[in-house]
Amino acid sequence: MARVVSVNVGAPQTIRWEGRDIRSGIRKTPRPGRVALRGVNLVGDDQADRTVHGGSRKSVYVYPSEHYPYWTAELSGSRLEWGSFGENLTTEGWLERDAHIGDLVRIGSAEFEVTQPRRPCFKLNATFARADMIERFHRSGRSGFYLGARRDGEVGAGDPIELLSRPAGAVSIFEALKPSQPEARE
Repeated sequence: MARVVSVNVGAPQTIRWEGRDIRSGIRKTPRPGRVALRGVNLVGDDQADRTVHGGSRKSVYVYPSEHYPYWTAELSGSRLEWGSFGENLTTEGWLERDAHIGDLVRIGSAEFEVTQPRRPCFKLNATFARADMIERFHRSGRSGFYLGARRDGEVGAGDPIELLSRPAGAVSIFEALKPSQPEARE
């Protein structure tokens, strides 16, 4: 059964990258206990540029914990904490092949819709201090995905991820990535 491993939130911070200061909410840290979803954000979480981040279609970013061993090896043994990829929910048992666009899910007492794969901006490069991080991320096929908030509630580590409904013919996140991700893996 798919479940939440960690709930991660963060406020916008300044990151120094390539000689300039960048405001970003990509840096997330685990939050113990229950975290409320109110409107389109988890309490304690925010985005620096709401024209391209957050909102009703990108309320919560999900990243599978199964991808962390790959990145630890890919990044030469870097120590990666939950939330390192800017995800709000680090999950177990819910990969890009399992999540379909339009799926309605309940996590804790909150409800969400799976909306789209993540296609990161340059801030992923900045947070990892690597000019090639976006390229590596795309090539890996390990995108994670966004959820749109459907009903306020609370989420916490250990919560099961319950599929409420799936539209007929729904495309998985993995399938949605395939055209731009020829090397995508499970």
